[in-house]
Amino acid sequence: MAETSYMARFGARLVTNGYAILPIGPGTKKPGRFQRGAWTDYPEWNRHAERPTTEVEVTTWSAWPECGIGIVGGAVAAVDIDIVEDPELALQIEQLARQRLGDTPALRIGRAPKRMLIYRTAAPFRGIKHHPLEVLCLGQQFLAYADHPDTCAPYVWPEEGLADLDITDLPEITTETAAAFLDEAYALLPESLRQRGFSAMSPAAEHLRSHNQVGTRPAIQAALEWLPNLELDYDSWMRVGMALKGALGEAGKDLFTDWSAQAAKDVPATTAKAWTSFKPDRIGAGTIYHLAMERGWQPDASLRLDGSMACDGKHPAAGLLSRLDGHPEEGVETPASSPFTLEMPDGLVGDLTDYMLSTARRPQPLLSLGASLCAIGALMGRQYRTESNLRSNLYVVGIADSGSGKNHAREIINEVFFEAGLAHHLGGNKIASGAGLLTALHRQPAILFQIDEFGMFLAAAADRRRSPRHITEILDNMTELYTAAGGIFLGAEYANRDGSNERRDIVQPCLCVYGTTTPLHFWGALQGANVVDGSLARFLILPSDEDYPDENIAVGIRQAPQALIHGLQGVAAGGGHQKGNLAGKTADQNTTVNPTIVPMTDEARARFKALSAELTEELRAAAGTAFTAILARIGENALKLALIVAVGRDPAKPEIDLSVADWAIDFVRHYARQTMEAVERHVADTETEAHLKRLKEVIRAAGANGITKSEITRAVDCR
Repeated sequence: MAETSYMARFGARLVTNGYAILPIGPGTKKPGRFQRGAWTDYPEWNRHAERPTTEVEVTTWSAWPECGIGIVGGAVAAVDIDIVEDPELALQIEQLARQRLGDTPALRIGRAPKRMLIYRTAAPFRGIKHHPLEVLCLGQQFLAYADHPDTCAPYVWPEEGLADLDITDLPEITTETAAAFLDEAYALLPESLRQRGFSAMSPAAEHLRSHNQVGTRPAIQAALEWLPNLELDYDSWMRVGMALKGALGEAGKDLFTDWSAQAAKDVPATTAKAWTSFKPDRIGAGTIYHLAMERGWQPDASLRLDGSMACDGKHPAAGLLSRLDGHPEEGVETPASSPFTLEMPDGLVGDLTDYMLSTARRPQPLLSLGASLCAIGALMGRQYRTESNLRSNLYVVGIADSGSGKNHAREIINEVFFEAGLAHHLGGNKIASGAGLLTALHRQPAILFQIDEFGMFLAAAADRRRSPRHITEILDNMTELYTAAGGIFLGAEYANRDGSNERRDIVQPCLCVYGTTTPLHFWGALQGANVVDGSLARFLILPSDEDYPDENIAVGIRQAPQALIHGLQGVAAGGGHQKGNLAGKTADQNTTVNPTIVPMTDEARARFKALSAELTEELRAAAGTAFTAILARIGENALKLALIVAVGRDPAKPEIDLSVADWAIDFVRHYARQTMEAVERHVADTETEAHLKRLKEVIRAAGANGITKSEITRAVDCR
């Protein structure tokens, strides 16, 4: 039953203790997924090594029948003693591990006398293997709670299991201490247990066969250091020799002679005769590199592996390649940026986001957060302002592929607004014209528009050559309304004589827009002019980092928590500060609009002052580029987000403190940087520029593996 699975019993505790976990299919040792009523392989499991396991994932996996638990290597490493023939030797090596690496409380036994010891890593490192001994780490996983496939019995933790141990309770090891232990432990093995040959190339490494046969001498020498000739069998000896000759030709003879001489049984005459007989046609550098990497070799970045390409000085395409890889050219300084981790703010913003995520079939944390900020920004519009008179009006675009669950946040906002009696703050699903937008704002000056297929809408609104004026006026009005939130938006003047079409002004309008779209439609709709004129800079662009998150099949009928409903009502009421039944209710100047000023602590004020100085330097450096408009809005958008989060924390006595300021600045800075990178990669004004950027994307997608001319042609033609 799902409720008694290992995942349901131990998953949440493991995540709380600091471990990244994986779902394991019943009766197997590999990650799996339960889809359409059956368990299947999970080939993308490695992505869980790059981020912490989420609460939503644990909830989803806990509903999967008989789901076991695997631990992702990286933050932890596992010493695997795979010895079944000699129980005393297995115990002796365990004791050696405890002496050299630390007396860990985490011992796991599956099929005795085999055993595994778990440690914490100072920094993630690639696994190291000297069969039958291995240290599992980065890019690998091991089972923690599951039934052993051979014994059908649960894995046993004789002392304490990881569910009862915080990750900080484990002794810390490094790649150096792990390698030293393996060398010492391997020396204890009898001849019968030692691996004397090199295993055949695994299917997963078949791509290395297509590696150019020719290598470089420095790279081959470095790799050979990881392939000691410890009395190897004849086949392995021949294989290395042929690979050396294929990689270096006759220039590799001395390397083979010296390497062969490491063995006591070496006969120089036999070695020389064998070298003469080697006539490799395919085997070469790729084999040497692969065998060394299997044993833990990590090529230095300065090594050139492919000897078929002359490399005299700087690579002719170094500038292009450095930009494609996101790394600067040598000698070019770029500002350092710290890694960004999405954190949910507390208070009402976090509560609304959590409710969206807990009820979503495919949770989208970033898009849900963007929708929550817009929703609360609309409710508090005309009720609160910063000390500099900034308001909570926001434009946010959530980007994700079709079928990724991006519509769920809009549905939740509609439901909770209706339940809270705040539906009058909701605009229609579409904006038909610029005049229609202003009419809606005149009716309700603090309003939220949620627009699906925003990319298609933007394509029409931004196309001044082909779209009618009433459509292009929508984007024009949005641009003006963004900066008019703290003052009066003056309506258009019409040539009327009977007074039926008088100018309609809007006092302190608060327009919030949350749009969702696919990447193709959004970036395809933009032109360089939209970046330069500031249209794009007014939007927070939030691209999902996981288009297809794990599906939460347990969701069903939902009911919003009353605390959430009351919180929304409290924000809409201005925290009880507004006086008079009509205060701030209408758009014209007949009613008073007197927003509460949200104070800022001295630390937060200093943080925003420092941001201003940083942005000024960046603006000066970016002068003449299309990115100045985006940089110029970072401080404003960050302060708006800080205002919304602060009010969500305490509508009655809001305050922008340092924690709110730090969160808002880091958030806006990160996604502004992503927006500028995306503009550089996707936005084009001409067909030629669009083709060039498409070509760069094809090359970038190929990564370090490279791409041939014919593959480029096919990829470009298919787009």
